[in-house]
Amino acid sequence: MAVRGNRGKMAKSKNHTNHNQNFKAHRNGIKKPKTGTKISTKGMCPKFLCNQKFAKKNSKAPENHPKQRVKGSCDHYGNAL
Repeated sequence: MAVRGNRGKMAKSKNHTNHNQNFKAHRNGIKKPKTGTKISTKGMCPKFLCNQKFAKKNSKAPENHPKQRVKGSCDHYGNAL
């Protein structure tokens, strides 16, 4: 006589449940990821980083003439045309 069902065997364990996870996630609020963080330069090519440093330094707009930053409205020395 064959044994039917799970008689004599251990019960199967539960594979997955999402119980209480939504509550736990909302305890501190679901926040949007922070944007605008500076990208790490660790591991980047040193030759590129050196070039980038000089490019940033030499491409700054004149600080004392904020209205004259539009191309063609001032000469190379910051004087109005």
